Amino acid sequence: MQKQLSSGELLNESGNLNEAGYAFSLVRNYHREMIKAKKSRIKEWDYYYVGNKNYGIALTIADNSYMSMASVSFLDFVKKEDVTKSKIKLFSFGKLSLPSTSKKGDVCYITKKIQIKFLHENGKRHIKVNYPKFKGKDDLRADLYLDETNESSMVIATPFKKDKHFYYNQKINLLKCAGYVKVGKEVYDFNDDTYGVLDWGRGVWTYKNTWYWSSLNGVYKGKRIGFNLGYGFGDTSSASENMFFYDDKAYKLEDVRFDIPLDKHGRDDYLKPWKFRSETKDINITFTPVLNRHANLNLLVLKSIQNQVFGTFSGYVLIEGKQIYFEDVPGFAEKVKNQW
Repeated sequence: MQKQLSSGELLNESGNLNEAGYAFSLVRNYHREMIKAKKSRIKEWDYYYVGNKNYGIALTIADNSYMSMASVSFLDFVKKEDVTKSKIKLFSFGKLSLPSTSKKGDVCYITKKIQIKFLHENGKRHIKVNYPKFKGKDDLRADLYLDETNESSMVIATPFKKDKHFYYNQKINLLKCAGYVKVGKEVYDFNDDTYGVLDWGRGVWTYKNTWYWSSLNGVYKGKRIGFNLGYGFGDTSSASENMFFYDDKAYKLEDVRFDIPLDKHGRDDYLKPWKFRSETKDINITFTPVLNRHANLNLLVLKSIQNQVFGTFSGYVLIEGKQIYFEDVPGFAEKVKNQW
């Protein structure tokens, strides 16, 4: 059984979750100062992905205590090319002052050379980026406005099997985009049928973990359709992070499994079609990859192996006894292994 969160404070006086479970909004109040674990284990981030079938942009501003990071990725699915640039500063320990809620407060990473801003303006989310020499000598500039199209979002409070460790997460799907990204002289239109997702995360993580995450955001036969599917870390006995968005409503799902094909050596073959299934048989989806944004960071004690794969989804989700079908809707799926 999945438990829906009630409202109140996220953490008790011991620094553990008052309650584990899911919600459709940020009903629990997060305060960094309530954390009782080692300050070096606190991880906070805002991540946006915005895209369509032809191109997309991913942006991260994160404060992982012992380091902060700002990252921008531009992905061209027609040319099957991607470029990622990141800036890292050591020993941030909350200096970025990331807001305690996604509802208000700006998130900015500004140096003499780059500016990445996640702003709240007039009821919209406004993303502004100036990144010189992003691709060779070409600068990247972005000016994007995002509108929330669904009142509900995916929220989960997940404990780890370690005292004072937890993850509080919100995914806001189906953010309707208006704006552009410019790389050098090339201007990319981010208006018609372009949607995004916000991954808002705050918590105290264990050192080793692996997660699987997938996000769908688009339109099929005139209906907005999206999902958040994932698993792999923490104690999810109280609730999964799986949710389906359709026709202005949100529906809670239970389990999911990502079947990633293997090559002849028994390794994950990320660019062959994946299958998404559930024991309850309410998920039956095929993911057709187009581009793998692969990153392998190895700094001895700090390691991160990322395979974020972009492509299209086809299949159905069973909602209230009805199969909701869709074909070739763009999104991504990823497998990430971290020692951090």
